[in-house]
Amino acid sequence: MTADRTIVLWCPDWPVIAAITAERLSPDAPVALIEKGLVFASSASARREGVIRGLRVREAQYRCPDVIVLPYDVALDARAFEPVLRVVEEAVPAVQVVRPGTLAMRARGPARYYGGEAEAARALLATVREAEAVEACVGVADGLLAAEQAARAAIRVPGSDQAQPPVFIVAEGSAASFLAPLPVSLVTTASTATLLHRLGVRSLGEFAALPAADVLRRFGPEGALAHARAGARDGARVVPRSLPPEFEITIDFEPPLDRIDSVAFAIRARADEFIDRMRAVRLVCTGLRVEVHDDRGQVSTRIWLHPRWFSAPEVVDRVRWQLQGSGSERTAGSGESSLGSPIARVHFFPERVDSTGNHEEGLWGSGPDERVHHGLSRVQSILGHEGVLTPTLGGGRMLADRQVLVPWGDRAPAGTADRPWPGRIAELVPSTVYTDRVGVSLRIADGSPLSLDDRGVANGAPESFTDPDYRESAVRAWAGPWPVVERWWDAENARRIHRFQIIDDSGTAWLLVRDGDRWWAEARYD
Repeated sequence: MTADRTIVLWCPDWPVIAAITAERLSPDAPVALIEKGLVFASSASARREGVIRGLRVREAQYRCPDVIVLPYDVALDARAFEPVLRVVEEAVPAVQVVRPGTLAMRARGPARYYGGEAEAARALLATVREAEAVEACVGVADGLLAAEQAARAAIRVPGSDQAQPPVFIVAEGSAASFLAPLPVSLVTTASTATLLHRLGVRSLGEFAALPAADVLRRFGPEGALAHARAGARDGARVVPRSLPPEFEITIDFEPPLDRIDSVAFAIRARADEFIDRMRAVRLVCTGLRVEVHDDRGQVSTRIWLHPRWFSAPEVVDRVRWQLQGSGSERTAGSGESSLGSPIARVHFFPERVDSTGNHEEGLWGSGPDERVHHGLSRVQSILGHEGVLTPTLGGGRMLADRQVLVPWGDRAPAGTADRPWPGRIAELVPSTVYTDRVGVSLRIADGSPLSLDDRGVANGAPESFTDPDYRESAVRAWAGPWPVVERWWDAENARRIHRFQIIDDSGTAWLLVRDGDRWWAEARYD
């Protein structure tokens, strides 16, 4: 089976380019993108220092102390590539996104239009460079795999003229011989590649030379497909993407607006248009990204979440709250809010969408939940984003640290509550927690304060207790102490405390903390 002639456009180091652009770093900065504790991609300057894919973060920093470590954001990667994709789709229809930074298209149509495959490749490069100022390489070959490897080879053709566009064309029918010297790991999983290496099969040519029946019997259907790809016999065709509906809204202000109420009024109609577009295809927006550009070129970006879905007035509220919290706000003499730097553009689009079928009301309405939601949303629209807070469970060893107040509609910080946190109080936890600890007194039989030495040993058994309301009572039962040591490696921020549990004469249980030379009430068991 012969594969179609395919054109692949490849932007080298695209994940790094997207991250550098988003963080406003120098193009020559040594940057490493980290995923799951390993280097996912690195810039050219970092690679020159030995920072390559697969290294641990500590090893990368050892090889290049100046390396800038950033988390790899796949959403940013795709979002930043969208303008390049649109430029290509305007020039060549039916484009397939292999991954952000790599595009594929059938060569037949562009070659006919531009007068040849080389001419089509050069025209494609010129279009991308002029519109988006992005460096790219183009490969043309039989099939997607060979075309992608040709694009990667275009940047390192020996003796090539740097003034010429980086284009590499594999002659028709020569894809198998072109792929033959490449490593077998290009088409197989890591475990299969390791097994093939042990069998002495290291290149695609050697793999393709194996009998197809034997490969199918030993490696199964996936191995058979990899075997066909190694010999350029898989017959894979370009599958163009179906263009998604356009939901992005951009409002430019000329001249720029310097008042928050003016900006909010100006975007109201476009917010209605934004919601109507989504309703037309039976979608709702549950996460909204808002970008605000001022006339000095500064950009404020924030993702807003919603407990249900956004309505048009709520979109306007989020833009207004973002302007109020941008730090550039000042108060005019009339009492209305104005901006220290005028706003030139507002851009918003859905970050998360969901089907309306998942949010339909029940047969008899949604009852109390809907009334609660509308009531809290109304109060929040009056008081501001942080005017309505909801409690959620966070992470930490101290009980007060585990109480996190989140603005209505936002999500709690992810991951902190699930960590081990050795030293925290296990279930059952006290019901009354003092946000600010209050001083108490705990004494032994001779009336002196109960104290602990450096090893946490008490100078006696507790006999009397004075609660936060200065009521003194006898101690009926007690347990402890339990040490909690935090940041022992940091001399300035290190903390060492001891916890104590007691039951006073009235039957009330208390959780006490010995911090420094004093006893404090951390919580009460009600």
